[in-house]
Amino acid sequence: MQPQIIPESNYLMRMADGTIKQVNPFTGTEVWTVPGRGNRPLGVSTLNPMPLEPAQADAYCSFCARHYLETPPEKARLVKTDSGGFTTLRHLHADALFNTVAEFRRIPNLFEIVSFDYWQKNFGYRIPDAIEAHKCDYLASEAGRHHILQVVEQRLKASGLNEAARNRLSQDEKLQMANAFFGGGHEVIVARRHFVDGATYNHQLGSSGMLTPEEHYQYLRFTIEAMRDLYINNRYVRYVAAFQNWLKPAGASFDHLHKQLVAIDERGVQNEVELQRVRANPNIYNEAAVNFAAYRNLVVAENDHAIAYAGFGHRYPTLEIFSKSERSEPWNHSPEELRAMSDLVHGCHAAAGAEIPCNEEWYYKPPDVDVPMPWRILIKWRVSTPAGFEGGTKIYVNTIDPETLRDRVVPRLFQLKNEGRIALMKIAFECACVPNCLRYNPAVRQQESHHPEFPPLSSGLSVGA
Repeated sequence: MQPQIIPESNYLMRMADGTIKQVNPFTGTEVWTVPGRGNRPLGVSTLNPMPLEPAQADAYCSFCARHYLETPPEKARLVKTDSGGFTTLRHLHADALFNTVAEFRRIPNLFEIVSFDYWQKNFGYRIPDAIEAHKCDYLASEAGRHHILQVVEQRLKASGLNEAARNRLSQDEKLQMANAFFGGGHEVIVARRHFVDGATYNHQLGSSGMLTPEEHYQYLRFTIEAMRDLYINNRYVRYVAAFQNWLKPAGASFDHLHKQLVAIDERGVQNEVELQRVRANPNIYNEAAVNFAAYRNLVVAENDHAIAYAGFGHRYPTLEIFSKSERSEPWNHSPEELRAMSDLVHGCHAAAGAEIPCNEEWYYKPPDVDVPMPWRILIKWRVSTPAGFEGGTKIYVNTIDPETLRDRVVPRLFQLKNEGRIALMKIAFECACVPNCLRYNPAVRQQESHHPEFPPLSSGLSVGA
């Protein structure tokens, strides 16, 4: 069945009374922005910030640096080198966790969305030999066994199992539960900081935008390495969902910066819907996304390999960052392309500020899909709550329209760039906005990827003649 084609005239319309109607060209989601509904403060207001004791800065939640043993065994960590670079340490033993400071940690999620049992019982999945060997090595030490048993006890207690029931489980039964910590498919990438360095109050949180551009690039690159590993280590995985929930109103368990990766055995509804539209129009991401955004002056930033704009047809105010690369999967991007994406994503987070709850969602071509799709990241500001009107009509009220979102973000980007807090990039009117700048589509790559050049005027011919 051919997907319903949404006419371009429906993407973004302003009514006579000022109501703005939007339709998402990829999902068909209908959104209205009603005059006056957006005149509310954004972000989570901390009315009474509390002083922060110095000892709390790295021991505030289970993700903090002094609480390494409160989380399952690390799969990897990224640390700074003496030369100022970064290096990855893999499969550290429990008694070595505090020998280095992890700028970013890759750990299993204690409460999986898709469990290890799911893969084992539905697919006959077995932990790869190399991971099984690391598990046995970890458990061979007294510190490792104690750590595993402590985390298993924590998980059982949180699941509601009473003390008597927990005590009936043998040590071998508890250690068997550790398979999920080593071979599971739900991982968390945790940043070092809960608060900004030198914080004196508990509202000075260390968000994505508070990282340096280099730190954010390493964060993104480290996440992509983990994503690739999940595909390699489990052949039954068809898609790895990547996302970041910032602050509790956006679904975060802790107000501590982290991303999540969840391996699933389906492509997901969103990908299936988009796949139909891409097959009907292979150039849809250019035509219905970046080209349209450029024609409506919604582009907020651009560099050589990525472009960002104020999105339309979303339930929440949304910034969309597209990779221009001809490669569809993030792990196949060059370092320059990854850094370009990181710089724009970092800039968009910095422009929003640490107070606005948001979801960062990654979209890319599933490995088993036969048509190219560009990698893009959406940053959704969770500043409203869908209610009865939305549920009954499936028309969503977004309190900030795309133009207003652009006008909030652009001045802040200029300020941050002038202060040297974000990477160099072109902003708003500085952007080239060349049509069809996304090169994922082979047909586009065959065309000129720069502005068309007019031939020189022949001698004796004047303009206007």
